[in-house]
Amino acid sequence: MKTALSTFGAAWLALAVAAGPASAADKPTDPQIAHIAYSAGVIDVQAAKLALSKTRNAEVKSFAQSMRKDHEAVNDMALALVKKLHVKPEDNPTSQALAKAAKQKAAQLRKLKGAAFDKAYIANEVAFHKQVNGALETLLIPSAQNPELKGLLETGLKLFQGHQQHAEHVAAELK
Repeated sequence: MKTALSTFGAAWLALAVAAGPASAADKPTDPQIAHIAYSAGVIDVQAAKLALSKTRNAEVKSFAQSMRKDHEAVNDMALALVKKLHVKPEDNPTSQALAKAAKQKAAQLRKLKGAAFDKAYIANEVAFHKQVNGALETLLIPSAQNPELKGLLETGLKLFQGHQQHAEHVAAELK
């Protein structure tokens, strides 16, 4: 039997494996990094919108509103940066795995209601932010060549570390 996070965890495992020791040739390029980061933001915006449509819990709703607002803002900054730099984000296996897992996870979450949905959504957010933060720290930021892209990723990491802490706090309140 699959756990609630197993499908989503598979994509994050792919991202974590990619973040492991690798040669310089295996590291993502700036256009790939831009696509991965943007894809992760879109995924969290979509998850937040789903939560806002399903939850009745004020704390979960507040968290989801923050996720939607913050990830949309970071993605807007990322789009402005790639436009300024004349870089076209490049789809890649990591982005594709993230999108596939997110679609499967959303389908699982849509089947849940009430407290079961709230707990699964928040547990997913904790796992999501842990993995995104880990990938930013160990792969995406170190691999970024453009200083402005690296700076945006570093700013995002600080924000997303706060998201992880917020999600962990909400998860503790839901127990």
